[in-house]
Amino acid sequence: MSKERGIIFNTEMVKAILDGRKTQTRRVMNNQPCTLSGETISVQQDDFNFRWAGDLHNDTSGWFPCPLGKVGDRLWVRETFKTGVCTESTIAYKATHKPSDLEEGWYEEIKWTPSIHMPRRYSRITLEITDIRVERLNSADDNEFKAEGYPLDRELTGGSMDPFCWFRNLWDSVSPTNFKYADNPWVWVIEFKRI
Repeated sequence: MSKERGIIFNTEMVKAILDGRKTQTRRVMNNQPCTLSGETISVQQDDFNFRWAGDLHNDTSGWFPCPLGKVGDRLWVRETFKTGVCTESTIAYKATHKPSDLEEGWYEEIKWTPSIHMPRRYSRITLEITDIRVERLNSADDNEFKAEGYPLDRELTGGSMDPFCWFRNLWDSVSPTNFKYADNPWVWVIEFKRI
């Protein structure tokens, strides 16, 4: 039986999901291996549980299930929103909201609610996990950067940012300080489809 879990995306990534450009996400693994310089680490997989193999400096060799679920499980997207747009029960989503003349004045005072506070009943996007793997962040290629939501208009207009630079900047803007792109952390790669 499949399970459902919430997953937070920023406004830019919600737009990419809605446009069909984002079909995967990378999330830092909580259990990073600690090695001595020059040691090789590999990953073993058993269904959708993973463990480290190799000479580890610390004891992180247990099996780790992906915290977002397994293939077939569903993720409901948590995004920035506000309620009471026209009536108390109306919900606006920052990723697609366009203010109207009806909203002048009182509405402008209603603050956006951060995605972390979105309850399940307000979520409009559900994703189904189609694949899970573990890899080093720096092992992704341009096709995977595009699957992370690279804006197609940058390609069409000859934009100055290639997929790698775009993804590196995106990653560094949303990741914790000790897991920047240059740190090359181990990540969960979750592939999904919108349902």
